[in-house]
Amino acid sequence: MCGQALQIFRTPSDYPTDRRGAVIALGNFDGLHRGHQTVIGQAAALAHEHRVDLGVLTFEPHPRAFFRPDDPPFRLTPFTNKAHHIQALGVDHLISIPFDAALSGLDAAEFVDRILVSDLGIGTLVVGYDFKFGRGRGGDVETLKADRRFETIVVDPAASATGEVYSSTKIRDYLANGQPGQAAALLGRPFEIDGTVLHGAELGRTIGFPTANLDLGEYVRPAYGVYAVRAGVETGRMGETVWCDGVANLGMRPTVDGLNEKFEVHLFNFDRDLYDTQMRVALIEFIRGEQKFDGLDELKAQIERDCQAAHVILDTRAAGA
Repeated sequence: MCGQALQIFRTPSDYPTDRRGAVIALGNFDGLHRGHQTVIGQAAALAHEHRVDLGVLTFEPHPRAFFRPDDPPFRLTPFTNKAHHIQALGVDHLISIPFDAALSGLDAAEFVDRILVSDLGIGTLVVGYDFKFGRGRGGDVETLKADRRFETIVVDPAASATGEVYSSTKIRDYLANGQPGQAAALLGRPFEIDGTVLHGAELGRTIGFPTANLDLGEYVRPAYGVYAVRAGVETGRMGETVWCDGVANLGMRPTVDGLNEKFEVHLFNFDRDLYDTQMRVALIEFIRGEQKFDGLDELKAQIERDCQAAHVILDTRAAGA
């Protein structure tokens, strides 16, 4: 029911029978951008009206990762990050459909019969205008609307005040071009990378700028370079996160070795041991592209300038908040 913590079901067959009749939003929802929020928001309004649970039904892994496994990483919100943002929308249940060979072989009618009706007993389904499903993408919103065993609500495309339609593809393009502010405008929040802080070589500590290193994993790669960031660090207390300003470098570190991709975050006025801690890093603004310097002294001098630039950016944003 509304107000409860998000419950996650890793397969539709795990969905409890006493939750049947829920309003469920269905889609990939990679990014949870403003368009996705419109779909889930409409589902939330219906769930409130009908006094039933609100669910989100999505696919894991993303179908693109199944069909094109050799593509570069492209996810805006891998599953854990997606769950975090879905919970923030007040959703009761997140149901994940394992996307595998068996699921990809189901035609549209079989998907509806097995997943939506038999496993979930959906009361009302809410989807975006362009949703397609089933083998060969043979099913669409008209297929769903024709089924009388549940109600289907189709949400029209949502766009910004300037007419730009909210799109995961556009967000990826903005990030690749070093435009996190434009990406944030479509997302409705800054783009975040979250993960566990890894043990590294501690080079940053030796030059006065200790960093927390995160593995990007499935995340889409934003433009290589330096960013002003805000980072949320888990305190170890239940549900508590402390937010700190900082600067981050994403790239191959050409001045040091140029061999391995690194995402390194330096937090201002922070001296706690962060190893093995969960951290969320929001990219606020792109400062400069990746560069190679003539030694560590030149690198250190540039990092000092980057920190100054990040302070100005973040202080300005805070003053205008």
